[in-house]
Amino acid sequence: MSPSLPSEDPLVRMHRDLARALAKDPDKVKWVMVIDLARCIGCHACAVACVSENKLPPGVVYRPVMEEEIGVYPNVRRRFLPRPCMQCENPPCVAVCPVTATWKNKQGVTVIDYDRCIGCRYCLTACPYGARCSDFGGFYTKPTAELDGLILGRKAAAKGYEDAAAPEYGKTWPPRGHGSPIGNARKCHFCQHRLAVGQLPSCVTSCIGRATIFGDANDPASYVRECMGSPRVFRLKEEQGTKPNVYYLA
Repeated sequence: MSPSLPSEDPLVRMHRDLARALAKDPDKVKWVMVIDLARCIGCHACAVACVSENKLPPGVVYRPVMEEEIGVYPNVRRRFLPRPCMQCENPPCVAVCPVTATWKNKQGVTVIDYDRCIGCRYCLTACPYGARCSDFGGFYTKPTAELDGLILGRKAAAKGYEDAAAPEYGKTWPPRGHGSPIGNARKCHFCQHRLAVGQLPSCVTSCIGRATIFGDANDPASYVRECMGSPRVFRLKEEQGTKPNVYYLA
């Protein structure tokens, strides 16, 4: 084996880090994410996995991958920037909520109480990263033809996916179309429901280039803490004073 190849898949190490974090006092865990842009190939697998995991409807995307073409023909190339919620230390979205429906939990993740959210969208405007979306209750399968007894259409197509309740925040939500989170603000939450059962966020496990690193920043032995010490590290819009908990490697 080439000495340049890693001795194990980074996912294996991150799973060990996650198990160690879950064994700790929860109040001493701080979840952070590092995205290595040199490893991102723009495949959008993370975005698709996130939509599937969280049953996201049209117009709601927690992890878009921004694309940019740079250079002058014929010397051009594309670069990619996955952009989840930054889980800021000083989140502008929290301060503007008139009903305190959003806050930072003890592990540093900004969460939303869908039952309390009134859908005013102040938080969408306040976020300097555009990381929040409104759920307007759309269905991907809405235009699908349907005719009882003749065409197996929208209802059957939606039954296996879109009608299923989102698993977010570990709560049993009603089937889609029957209340929250329709009408609410929505955002990335580092797959809290997966972390609770010892699984990494879906964007991490689906990344074929292992460009997304996740773990406990308070664990000095963790892979994510090691990456945070890289000389290539930077954060988006630091001048805003939001102190993001998503780091990038240039």
